[in-house]
Amino acid sequence: MENIDFAALWSQYGPALLSFGVRALGALVVLIIGLRVAAWLGGLVRKVTTTQENIDDTLGNFFGSLVRWAVTAAVFIAVLQVFGVPATSFVAVLGALTLAIGLSLQGALGNIASGVMIMIFRPYKLGDFVELDGVAGTVKDINLFQTVMATPDNVMILVPNSQAIDGVIKNFSGYPTRRVDVLFGIDYGDDMDKAIGIIESVIRSDDRVMSSPEPFVKVVNLGDSSVDIQTRSWVKSSDYWGVKFDLIKKVKEAFDAQGISIPYPHQVEISKAG
Repeated sequence: MENIDFAALWSQYGPALLSFGVRALGALVVLIIGLRVAAWLGGLVRKVTTTQENIDDTLGNFFGSLVRWAVTAAVFIAVLQVFGVPATSFVAVLGALTLAIGLSLQGALGNIASGVMIMIFRPYKLGDFVELDGVAGTVKDINLFQTVMATPDNVMILVPNSQAIDGVIKNFSGYPTRRVDVLFGIDYGDDMDKAIGIIESVIRSDDRVMSSPEPFVKVVNLGDSSVDIQTRSWVKSSDYWGVKFDLIKKVKEAFDAQGISIPYPHQVEISKAG
């Protein structure tokens, strides 16, 4: 068995390995520090912009994400330069691969473009309760690729921006006021005017209901088993659910106290004389 001449091997390959090791270590250091700087700068931009009263939180988050991705791209270019790849060569290669990358990342690029459109047109913002792509929830975050929502029972929903902007958007927080619509049914034998007066009294007693536009309380339909009375009351958007739930409960209690019955499906047994 021949003896291995380690000295000769080192003299032949050592300098190249040492040079590569130093470059690899330098690239690793640049990568770790660069990614940390990217995250820090993104967070800093987000923090600074969101504390400005004239800048919406949605735009702050968007700018933060944009800065983080831009710095991350610069870090990877710097890592390649550590290995001796010139930036000009990298840009040339990147340009040659643009078409292929664009075709393979159509969905991601579409989400980025849609995210920019959301930032510009602002159909919704952070904190709004919206329905996107058939799912309703509160907007928690809007980034370059997706909109993050939380459903009322606190389930995280991720909606790609392209789907959010292409579909029908329902923004329940879009206007400062909303109309509470509640339909009450009373028995045909009950006094309609009395029932209307009871409902109007309950509505007027709630300070959250706006006096203008004036609340609407009218008989709107004669159903199969009930006389239907429609109510429409305007409130602040933030009071919508509280007013609706309280109105249903208090009208039911007032009906019970005043002898107004709410019909419900029931069966009547008819005995036959044999």
